[in-house]
Amino acid sequence: MAQQQQISLPAKLINGGIAGMVGVTCVFPIDLAKTRLQNQRSGQQLYRNMMDCLIKTVKSEGYFGMYRGAAVNLTLVTPEKAIKLAANDFFRHQLSKDGGKLTVFKEMLAGCCAGMCQVIVTTPMEMLKIQLQDAGRLAAQQRVMPSVATALKMGGTTAVLSRSYNASPAPQVMRVSAIQITRELLNTKGVTGLYRGLGATLMRDMPFSVVYFPLFAHLHQLGQHSSGDPSVPFYWSFMSGCMAGCVAAVAVSPCDVVKTRLQSLKKGANEETYNGVVDCVRKILKKEGPGAFLKGASCRALVIAPLFGIAQVVYFVGVGEFLLGYSPYNIYSA
Repeated sequence: MAQQQQISLPAKLINGGIAGMVGVTCVFPIDLAKTRLQNQRSGQQLYRNMMDCLIKTVKSEGYFGMYRGAAVNLTLVTPEKAIKLAANDFFRHQLSKDGGKLTVFKEMLAGCCAGMCQVIVTTPMEMLKIQLQDAGRLAAQQRVMPSVATALKMGGTTAVLSRSYNASPAPQVMRVSAIQITRELLNTKGVTGLYRGLGATLMRDMPFSVVYFPLFAHLHQLGQHSSGDPSVPFYWSFMSGCMAGCVAAVAVSPCDVVKTRLQSLKKGANEETYNGVVDCVRKILKKEGPGAFLKGASCRALVIAPLFGIAQVVYFVGVGEFLLGYSPYNIYSA
């Protein structure tokens, strides 16, 4: 048993990494639409909904415009998902050492701890991804409001983006890479610059994990063949991951809106800045109303549901165990 535990952790890390890469590749365009919808202000509606956003993105930026920021996400999602899934498993194991069944409170506690661990990677990943994803929206706003320069302020430098949805000649949108953003943040603000919005990220990821992991565990348990056989069909793992992910995503959507706004370094014309979580919540309520906290909620649900469905299939099928030569392997979280 000791040997099984020893080889379990690297296998779980491999599972989490593969699951994250596959999932992100499938749903990234929807995630891009979510970011742009969340950053829209009242009176400056460039996109009516997710489909309108994706269609306009393809027209103005090409097919690969929908994957702007995907490289940094694919690079960092491996450690992020690996930490999240493996940490939850680790804390569940530690909390069930007495041999008894985990209570709902202990399941929530394990999820909370997993959410705290993952922000080490999640915060800088989201920070870089959001800058790249939102560049097209700011460029489109410059076209719609030609009389107003869309100033993009970051680290004391100012740049003006200008790009049109139509085919007429227009100045090219400024291409900024994740490496350039990282270098400028490190030079101007140090390591803390990459962790802007850490509090908001914790506000989102901790409650998400508190809701997701216990809900998934109970839904997954319903698919067991019998009490003596904890295995379930792969499609049941997928559906359990999708359902639990969807519920958790919608539940923490207001926190995700606040996080996205705080981490957006570049602001469009007449877009306010925020001094922390409380100031952000107050200004959104005052200027846009409570409904603004649900911007992009449907997109987020469409991103998270298949992402975690795919993750749980890879995780519970045991791809990592297979790659390490330990197959068949009975994958089940206590």
